[in-house]
Amino acid sequence: MPGFEIIPYNDLNALNVAVQDPNVCGFMVEPIQGEAGVMVPHQGYLRGVQDLCNRNNVLFIADEVQTGLGRTGRRLCVDHENVRPDIVILGKALSGGVFPVSAVLADDEIMLCIKPGEHGSTYGGNPLACRVAMAALEVLEEEHLAENSEKLGNFLREELKKIPSNLIKLVRGKGLLNAIVITKEYSAWDVCLRLRDNGLLAKPTHGDIIRLAPPLTITKPQIEECLEIITKTMTSFQQ
Repeated sequence: MPGFEIIPYNDLNALNVAVQDPNVCGFMVEPIQGEAGVMVPHQGYLRGVQDLCNRNNVLFIADEVQTGLGRTGRRLCVDHENVRPDIVILGKALSGGVFPVSAVLADDEIMLCIKPGEHGSTYGGNPLACRVAMAALEVLEEEHLAENSEKLGNFLREELKKIPSNLIKLVRGKGLLNAIVITKEYSAWDVCLRLRDNGLLAKPTHGDIIRLAPPLTITKPQIEECLEIITKTMTSFQQ
């Protein structure tokens, strides 16, 4: 896309070089890269991003469409490092899956740069969508879904690492956004097909990565049932 320069993820040195350009006005980043295979940056990366952006008068824009609203065990994924982006983008969980809605959050100093008539939107500010979003946020708070995500995500990863299978190379993630990286001899697609046959749906990506992102309302017994299916499936490839 014209005007956008792609730099390596989880690389503060690359960002430091990029923001020296006086024409760079913003840096947009996913706190955890979802479609890339649940790539979790090293601790301190987001804090470093904020520091570099602040020092160079660059807007720190967090794309929390996938990671926001409880998915990673915090209300926002950036909360893991206690940073406050200049702009936050939300979607997906914002409506609880009921209605299409997304949002951009920022302080007045940024938002009021857009004057009346400068930005148009066919469905922006839709009252039904906004009311659905408010109800979804109430549910997230009242049912402590971020806390549930944190607790069950930790349990899920701990148990996945115990599965006795040469198929599993790595387990990573935060909250209920997780991935299993399998050895190159096998296809994530084939593993997901067998998981499906055994009663569990998962998403393959990049050939050797299986994404696991269950509903935030999932319970521990349901996680345990999933683990049984995953264990059965993974060990079946060794037979």
